[in-house]
Amino acid sequence: MSNLCLKSLWLRLVLIAIPVLVSRPLNAQNASTEPVKDKRVVSRIFWQDYASQSIRWGDLIREGDLWSLKPLDLEGFPKIDLERQNLVQMDSHQETILVGVHDDDRGNLQSGWIAIDSGVEFEEHGDHFHQHYRKSPKVVFQKLDKSQGNPAHVYRYGNQFVVANDAKNGFTVVDPVALKTNPAKGARFYSGGGNHITLALFHSSVVYATWADREGDNAGRVDVVGVGSQSHKKAYAFRLASGGLHGATENSGRIFFAPADGIDAVRADADLASPSGKEAIEHLDLGSDPVNKRPFRTGAFTNHRNWVLFSYGSDSNSKLGMIDASEPKLRLRELALPTEKGLALITPKAIRTRSNKDYALVIHDRRQSEAQEILKIIDLDPNADQNFSDAKAVSSLNLGPSKVEGHSGHHEIAFLPQRTMACISNPGDGSIWLISLNDGSVLNRFPVGGIPGRLLIQ
Repeated sequence: MSNLCLKSLWLRLVLIAIPVLVSRPLNAQNASTEPVKDKRVVSRIFWQDYASQSIRWGDLIREGDLWSLKPLDLEGFPKIDLERQNLVQMDSHQETILVGVHDDDRGNLQSGWIAIDSGVEFEEHGDHFHQHYRKSPKVVFQKLDKSQGNPAHVYRYGNQFVVANDAKNGFTVVDPVALKTNPAKGARFYSGGGNHITLALFHSSVVYATWADREGDNAGRVDVVGVGSQSHKKAYAFRLASGGLHGATENSGRIFFAPADGIDAVRADADLASPSGKEAIEHLDLGSDPVNKRPFRTGAFTNHRNWVLFSYGSDSNSKLGMIDASEPKLRLRELALPTEKGLALITPKAIRTRSNKDYALVIHDRRQSEAQEILKIIDLDPNADQNFSDAKAVSSLNLGPSKVEGHSGHHEIAFLPQRTMACISNPGDGSIWLISLNDGSVLNRFPVGGIPGRLLIQ
């Protein structure tokens, strides 16, 4: 072949290759530098919508710096009578969620509880779990009829739920594992407690059930009942100095109660050996109202490690109370959290963040005013010595409005599993906010509609 032909062939090959080289990057430096956004489900949020008396849910999704939450209805959730029934407390153990249903006729209309499979798969990794969100949630079992005793309180202690059956003067222990395999044997009723019952469970075998009476034979009464492996043992009762009991919890082998005057505690009786005597009751005084002279009290407790947290007082005398349940002799630590007139502190929520900071979140909630409702973030242990005596407020955030009607319509707080963020419901404007636990800033505001209240996050 002549040199001329070879040059001609080479020129044609070059002309053919030029478009290919132009259309494809020669190396990584020529490739697009546009960052790839990582779209992922961060957690799954469930909330009670008081407008429809239903459970709604949505996956919290992050894509780059953008957040989204699409509200969805829960498959199989029963229709609730909006005039005569309402949802009460709810709690979860891994993928099982239990929510109580209350009616306006002491359970004679229809009351009980509903079990939900959250659709979240929990993969165990040593001392923690990884969550996977491949399935949608659905109702798996419901016990709604005229014989459920109109529950108002639902608790989760360890891997068991305890539901108060107020109108039946008793409670139901629900095993979420047994509930999946044999629903008929997943729940068992026990007698104990009366009227508006609050409950504390010790070692999955002993329940302390309170009576709400302020006067009469059952004022200050607490029933001690064996359940599970202790169910064959005889129950007994003892009395506290004041009645009106509303609130109970267990921490570090002690049972705490919220009577009309201060706080009482007893050592847990693991073997139901004998009734506790008067001398066995530890009492903590919370002071009294300077105007009406009535003793201060609380209505509910939050456990955080070996600490029992609660709010009490009113207006300028409002406080966060803290008790180390592991101390030989109980003593009260307190942090002043004065509120504006018409606001009141709701029960604190507490968390140890991923950076090992112990925080309590306390909301100043509306009662009878138009005052601005706020969230206070409390650093419980600024010097990290495991003693909360130096607790202090570190940030404050103005919230959206509540919509309080009876026991519903309050702001609610729930923490994300990653322990770096929390969600807060604003019932008055139909929104759920995502906040950072690092600085208390609002990361996003999600309009979900309705009246969002109680929250649960997986």
